[in-house]
Amino acid sequence: MTDVLVVIPTYNERANIADVVSRVRAVAPDAHVLVVDDASPDGTGALADELAASDSRISVLHRPGKQGLGAAYSHAFAWGLERGFARLVEMDADGSHVPEQLPDLLAAADAGADLVLGSRWVAGGGIENWPWHRRMLSRGGSAYARWVLGMPYRDVTGGYRVFTSDALRRISRGDVHSQGYGFQVDMLWHAHRAGLRIVEVPITFVERTKGRSKMSGGIVFEAMWRVTLWGVAALPQRFRATRQ
Repeated sequence: MTDVLVVIPTYNERANIADVVSRVRAVAPDAHVLVVDDASPDGTGALADELAASDSRISVLHRPGKQGLGAAYSHAFAWGLERGFARLVEMDADGSHVPEQLPDLLAAADAGADLVLGSRWVAGGGIENWPWHRRMLSRGGSAYARWVLGMPYRDVTGGYRVFTSDALRRISRGDVHSQGYGFQVDMLWHAHRAGLRIVEVPITFVERTKGRSKMSGGIVFEAMWRVTLWGVAALPQRFRATRQ
């Protein structure tokens, strides 16, 4: 796994980051971890620096302020590609993406997938400790994006993923402008349109026990509005494809 880069964006995750990084290092000892911190007021960046000082396989990118999830991943992907990593992993910092499931996602990439989606909504996947309304919101958001954009994947909005370096180079990342929740849908849509081999691997998403979630109804609404605009813009192309 020396070619694996696990990217963990952070904003006010001091209570979680040490545990998550430790678990990643335990389950994938040869992987490299990159913490991307957006100047967290709670000192997450400083704690990440301490972790990096004691482990050569941990690095930290400090950004000047809160610029969004999409920008953090875009910055990290460029960093990883410049350094020759072959597989780049997206992982949340709050423990909701279980590090112990990482080998399953990497195995799917080893088997030939260009993009591996950790999926809550395929057989064997699930969510722990979410109220019913959050489950409905997540499933409904995935179903809506899947229908509007014409994609077959069950979990369109999830953020536990493995990209190969070749996949990231083939995706028109310059056209991916979403910075928040919509970034995951945006990247998947571009990957789908690029004809990449995309597979879903079941995961169990575990609700955080420390800190506060950054998710809100407004963020989800903004993402679904963007999805609607993308879907409308793509209608002529999809119509022509069905006529051929």
